[in-house]
Amino acid sequence: MSLGYAEKLSYKEDVGAVGMSEVFDPPDVLQQKIKQLAKMIKKSKHLVAFTGAGISTSCGIPDFRGPKGVWTLQREGKGVPEASLPFHRAAPSVTHMALVALERAGILKFVISQNVDSLHLRSGIPRDKLSELHGNSFREVCPSCGTEYLRDFEVETIGLKETSRRCCDAKCGAKLKDSVLDWEDELPPTEMNAAEKHCRIADIVLCLGTSLQITPACNLPLKSVRKGGKMIIVNLQETSKDNKASLVIHGFVDKVMAGVLNLLKVQIPPYVRVDLFQIIFNHFRCVSETKYAKWSLRVTSVHGEKAPLPFIESVEVTFPERPELKTAVLQQQPFLLKRETLKSRPLHMVLWINFSEGCGCRFISIDFPVDFEASTDGIIQDKNIVIQQLRDMANQDQYCGQSSVVDRKLVSASGKTITTYAVATNIARYDGFPSKTFDITGVSNEEKGGKEKVNLDGGIAISTNGVPAKKVRVH
Repeated sequence: MSLGYAEKLSYKEDVGAVGMSEVFDPPDVLQQKIKQLAKMIKKSKHLVAFTGAGISTSCGIPDFRGPKGVWTLQREGKGVPEASLPFHRAAPSVTHMALVALERAGILKFVISQNVDSLHLRSGIPRDKLSELHGNSFREVCPSCGTEYLRDFEVETIGLKETSRRCCDAKCGAKLKDSVLDWEDELPPTEMNAAEKHCRIADIVLCLGTSLQITPACNLPLKSVRKGGKMIIVNLQETSKDNKASLVIHGFVDKVMAGVLNLLKVQIPPYVRVDLFQIIFNHFRCVSETKYAKWSLRVTSVHGEKAPLPFIESVEVTFPERPELKTAVLQQQPFLLKRETLKSRPLHMVLWINFSEGCGCRFISIDFPVDFEASTDGIIQDKNIVIQQLRDMANQDQYCGQSSVVDRKLVSASGKTITTYAVATNIARYDGFPSKTFDITGVSNEEKGGKEKVNLDGGIAISTNGVPAKKVRVH
């Protein structure tokens, strides 16, 4: 749930029941239910997850109807609650990553989400195995060609309105629209049809962190029940669908899912976030001969020079081999530096990229050499391979801050060079409970918790599968 999203929604007086009291199963009952759920999941042939705001509360994102939910506090006249970190920096919870593990194991066939926080996609659930019924605050869609654009910043509008950007396809160029529904907007047919299809064939629909109040989405799990399937509800509040469920668990979803995967002997994978940015170097060509070169350097978003760059706080440009050149400190976007230096002397710059709140690493340094009298080589690498290599390195070394060049494009006619960098900005491991997050030093930011070891007959081999079928641009 995005706080910005909550504030942008049209006013609606009746939002259903809010401020519902939380119910907790006794510890021994909870453990027995976790064992029961693990056995049911192990036998499942077509498991579908149906998720709500409750799976993101441990990520620092308030829910809607809980004791401190958005609508609960609004009804009490207290306004929108504050998130514990910037919305765009929220990392997936134990539950998000447990679902990823089940999908990779071939057990979880589909995820239906009412959330707009993009955490399922960030966690690694394939796009073609996910229905985002209410949209995604970080996703724009081209209404003409259907291309989707996943952003690292929250899109400025909701209600399927036009945004300030256009489709990048040279044959299209249509204005993009946000994908988030307002109260009166109909659910997108593509997302709804896929959700209905999987609910009809599901033998289990696992409802996680949802009060099952928002129609028509809340009725989807019942399609499985009518076909002989089972609905399981894990939530801290009672729901109107509890009497239809084969199993109701009142407990924290993270604790339940961690316990289930422990019993199934399926390891929850780490989460490594990789962000992209660009450095644009422009050498202005002079008509008259001169011994000086005019140039500019800009640190910008891969989504366009005018797009926000939310995870970078400031940029420092130093000239270690040229003490006569002063360090430039760029504290506001656009991060732009303009200088004039001797053509005959190569220029060695070091950029200190300082990251904003919520990033696991505080900064990275990038060497940026420039030779005005020599040609610059272009670089083309597979972005997905580079990103996976960074994730593997961060996971192996247990700290973030590693960076790599994805590509370097030369615009020879204008003297412009555009270099795209990828950097691992967060890492969270879930081998303990709660998650353990590492910064650039390799020291954990949170104490690692323990998890009870309980055996269940047999284990599950993990395999990877699933490639997004939709045309999606992820930057």
